[in-house]
Amino acid sequence: MSVTTGEEVDEKADAPEDQTTADADEPDTEPESTEPESAETESTARRRWRGRVLAGVVAVLLLASLATSGYLGWQLWQDRQVARAGEDARAAAVEYAQILTSIDSGMVDENFDQVLDGATGEFKDMYSQSSMQLRQLLIDNKASAHGVVVDSGIQSASRESVVVLLFVDQSVSNSAVPDPRIDRSRIKMTMQDVDGRWRASKVELP
Repeated sequence: MSVTTGEEVDEKADAPEDQTTADADEPDTEPESTEPESAETESTARRRWRGRVLAGVVAVLLLASLATSGYLGWQLWQDRQVARAGEDARAAAVEYAQILTSIDSGMVDENFDQVLDGATGEFKDMYSQSSMQLRQLLIDNKASAHGVVVDSGIQSASRESVVVLLFVDQSVSNSAVPDPRIDRSRIKMTMQDVDGRWRASKVELP
């Protein structure tokens, strides 16, 4: 029969308490879960990416808008320049048509000088070649004429060349027909910008 001493009883009584303490003091080595942090990082990256894409789209749209506005502004400026050129050329054509259709046999040379001064190119060459023969014919027949433009319009226009249609009433008389008669004619005149001045380069009677 075994006899338990007092010291052994004390050791056995103390053993569970020591074991419990050791277990309580042992650190928890189980790793923490990183899933929530990873999900948050991915979500932040997505938001940043979307923000960059949106900023890029806005920049592209802004540049496209500026380019469109610039082109429209330039086109408007061009249209205004052409419209102004057309009106200036039309006014010059009206004035020149009245010079061209008016003649006084007593002032033939002055009339011819005015016609040549407002002409250029093809029409100036043609008029210069025929002026001497026409001059003598006008003097011999004591011819006179006075033209008035009753209407005019622009057929086509650019900044350098404008085609003008003119309707002219011309009062004509000569030694054979002393009483003036009215001739109505339609003139198609091409005006050319020469050194900032509109001159007739072509005159047609369509």
